[in-house]
Amino acid sequence: MENRIKKKKKLQKLKHKYRLVILNDDTFEEKISVRLSQLNVFSIVGFGSLLLVVLVIIIIAFTPLREFIPGYTDVNIRRQGIKNSLKVDSLETAVKQKEQYIENINKIIQGELIQFSDSIVVDTTVNYKNISNHPIEEDSLLRVMIETEEKYNLFKSAGRTPSDISNFIFFTPIKGIITDEFNPKEEHFGVDLVAPKNEAIKATLDGTVVFAEWTVETGYVIHLQHSNNLISIYKHNSSLHKKQGDKVRAGDVIAIVGNSGELSTGPHLHFELWYNGIPLNPQEYIVF
Repeated sequence: MENRIKKKKKLQKLKHKYRLVILNDDTFEEKISVRLSQLNVFSIVGFGSLLLVVLVIIIIAFTPLREFIPGYTDVNIRRQGIKNSLKVDSLETAVKQKEQYIENINKIIQGELIQFSDSIVVDTTVNYKNISNHPIEEDSLLRVMIETEEKYNLFKSAGRTPSDISNFIFFTPIKGIITDEFNPKEEHFGVDLVAPKNEAIKATLDGTVVFAEWTVETGYVIHLQHSNNLISIYKHNSSLHKKQGDKVRAGDVIAIVGNSGELSTGPHLHFELWYNGIPLNPQEYIVF
């Protein structure tokens, strides 16, 4: 009961009216007269403070004055900092690639084996034995038709030396013994080379990887597109170290010799050169 009485007294005190009068000091003439209570004063002061805080926030957020606040970074400086950070990251990546390239060249010169992780990741959760690879009848007919049409064109020009690439200097993809030579009449459009196990296979010219996949018949295969419509093909690899779209230089390691694919009879490299859709005899350009 006493608490209620005290609360009522406090509330009445807050609501009690006071008069604020401003007088002329000489004539005592009343200039301004305002009736206020303590509650009115608290409300006006609180609302004014809130309004002032909001105005300050708006001014700082939407005007250049925010740049004068200690610790606040200019937008242009932050943007430039982000750009510099990206450039530094790109430069670090480029330097690492150059260092790796130089290290690989040194190892190749010294005859050391280069260890790479396979860029073609095989999903071990998939049972590939259950996958049917039998071609449908339409695909078989189309393949026979195309092979028949191109077979006679290939025989007319196969093995000739085009003038466009006569001055090319080819890098030997692998040192080995030729077990099966170029013979387009038997549809063998390249050479087979036997080499030591885990021997590195190098790019024969500068170019771009246009194909790097697993095939049932020829295992891991990689195709390189070179200048002047020249393509080099490397089949039956145990693993690939470049992926489609990669740029390569002559002598870069692109794969490891292997025995993959149904058509392989042992560890070897099947190497082909194609010019404008015509197979070339690699032995006329490269000393294996």
